[in-house]
Amino acid sequence: MNGLFSGKKIYLSHEKNPKKIPWGDHGADYVVEATGVFRSVDKCQGHITGGARKVVITAPSEDAPMFVCGVNEKDYKSSMNIVSNASCTTNALAPIAKVIHDNFQIVEGLMTTIHSVTATQKTVDSPSGKLWRDGRGAFQNIIPASTGAAKAVAMVIPSLYGKLTGMAFRVPVANVSVVDLTVR
Repeated sequence: MNGLFSGKKIYLSHEKNPKKIPWGDHGADYVVEATGVFRSVDKCQGHITGGARKVVITAPSEDAPMFVCGVNEKDYKSSMNIVSNASCTTNALAPIAKVIHDNFQIVEGLMTTIHSVTATQKTVDSPSGKLWRDGRGAFQNIIPASTGAAKAVAMVIPSLYGKLTGMAFRVPVANVSVVDLTVR
């Protein structure tokens, strides 16, 4: 299936398996993996098999090298074919933490993030398998949530390992992300 964008032909696919997407046949060099499903090097390798040269994961990954602009992008090597750009919260937190840590040395810190509704939340109050609060309707409640941003910051700034902790709130709006960082 094809579409047009600004007069240019754009290839569209509905294939779920990255290995079966013919990226190379359509001249795609770079794939932005934003599904949230394929977050490891192994799972993203399918895009490379399909013909892409590079993959950027838009979420933290346990095994892909992680980069945040303004923090550690200089460590990127062209030989790295699959990388992670962390999360939106990590991209908000890491540059601030780097400036403070480079100039004053962070001993410990607490980050609080306020984040808009995500696709994993319930639209109305209903049962949840894990935590009761996860069953709350996304557009009717401010919902406490976990965040991996403090851990992800330590992946891009190793000297902050174990020094940051954090909490998150999901709020009933379509688009916002705020990070508050308190440090000692």
